[in-house]
Amino acid sequence: MGKTLFDKIWERHVVKEIDGGPSVLYIDRHFIHEVTSPQAFAGLNARGVNVFRPQQTIATADHNVPTENQHLPIKEELSRLQVEALKKNCAEHLIELYGLGHPFQGIVHVIGPELGITQPGMTIVCGDSHTSTHGAFGSIAFGIGTSEVEMVLASQCLLQSKPKLMRIRIEGQLNKGVVSKDLVLHILSKLSASGATGYAVEFAGSTIRNLSMEARMTICNMSIEMGARCGMIAPDETTFAYIKNRLFAPGQSKWENALAEWKQLFSDDDAVFDKEVVLQAEAMEPMITYGTNPGMGISVTGSIPSLDQIPSNDRTAFEKALKYMGWEAGTAVKGKKVDYVFIGSCTNSRIEDLRQVASFVQGKHKADDVEVWIVPGSKQVEKQAQEEGIDTILEQAGFKLRQPGCSACLGMNEDKIPAGKYCISTSNRNFEGRQGAGARTLLASPLTAAAAAITGVVSDVRDFLN
Repeated sequence: MGKTLFDKIWERHVVKEIDGGPSVLYIDRHFIHEVTSPQAFAGLNARGVNVFRPQQTIATADHNVPTENQHLPIKEELSRLQVEALKKNCAEHLIELYGLGHPFQGIVHVIGPELGITQPGMTIVCGDSHTSTHGAFGSIAFGIGTSEVEMVLASQCLLQSKPKLMRIRIEGQLNKGVVSKDLVLHILSKLSASGATGYAVEFAGSTIRNLSMEARMTICNMSIEMGARCGMIAPDETTFAYIKNRLFAPGQSKWENALAEWKQLFSDDDAVFDKEVVLQAEAMEPMITYGTNPGMGISVTGSIPSLDQIPSNDRTAFEKALKYMGWEAGTAVKGKKVDYVFIGSCTNSRIEDLRQVASFVQGKHKADDVEVWIVPGSKQVEKQAQEEGIDTILEQAGFKLRQPGCSACLGMNEDKIPAGKYCISTSNRNFEGRQGAGARTLLASPLTAAAAAITGVVSDVRDFLN
């Protein structure tokens, strides 16, 4: 019987199998940031243990950093203390840190791929659930808890049980105005926010093969939102072209050997998955969420489901979500007033996302009563946007390109949405209070977010493209 992509990578990294228990898995790359690492370092220091292989750990400051005036001291005390602790711990343990002011600083799941650190066939972990992003390169990448961060720092290994395997195949061509964020929100609306719990998900099919690396990262990023342990896509020529010549990619003398190895990373034709799902791209439309988990999504032209359309065991949560959002079942979302628009996060803050937004807003101007935050995922994305004139296009449309950070994805920094306000966000989670206490979040693609920024209401971007 053939092997899946996941099997091939997993088997290469198992150090020891424990009878009736988890496996000891070797970790190739460990990313850390300021939120989940302080306790892990405190644990090491309390035991008098050094970081085992510091050269395989990469650190950056992203969650707590401000996205304006980064040259000034951080105002929020907890945020400032966490960033300072990261600097201190990295210096003491000889770990490379891309902190504020460094040309490589940015969101951890943006800088790994753009620097060529993320590569096919690797095992990659971080104390952050959206580590699944790196699976777009054909790697096993997943988030870990703080105690596990300490375990990897101390041993470069992790105790891990092998998940079940699911393949989601998408065939066909996406319609105009439909992008990868819509695709993954569509999948979530079909599978629910728990539909892939216990699985590692491989995304496959002609639709996936025709996507850019940025688009693939968006999809793998949100695999965690359907409950998956990780998401992954087999590497191909698109992957190899993206990696080649990046700073930490294999050099010319090692490139051909690396390429030969990477080309073996695919699921064999006779590989067996525990579950298979097949979807058609032509059936997908621009999506918007209406509730308080990413699986509560509909077409932007659709209506919020009525109570009798919801499974009986989900109705209490459904009614609670609508009460929080201030909406009624059976009503349309299109045309609803928007107060804030956030374009950024590890889901949609790459140069391709900013290009889409700039292309759409060029020659238009934002609605007067909408606050718009456009936040690049890294200093490199910021620099590229400036070199391409994207910042100028945004300014002419009434926006401003801010500085890199996680920003309004989560309420851990200064970019919080006020209570009761509605925000269309390109981030990955719409939980109660995720963007600030009482904030109401609608997840959407960069194009749909840009359309709302211009009109001031939830809009169908296809009305403009046609």
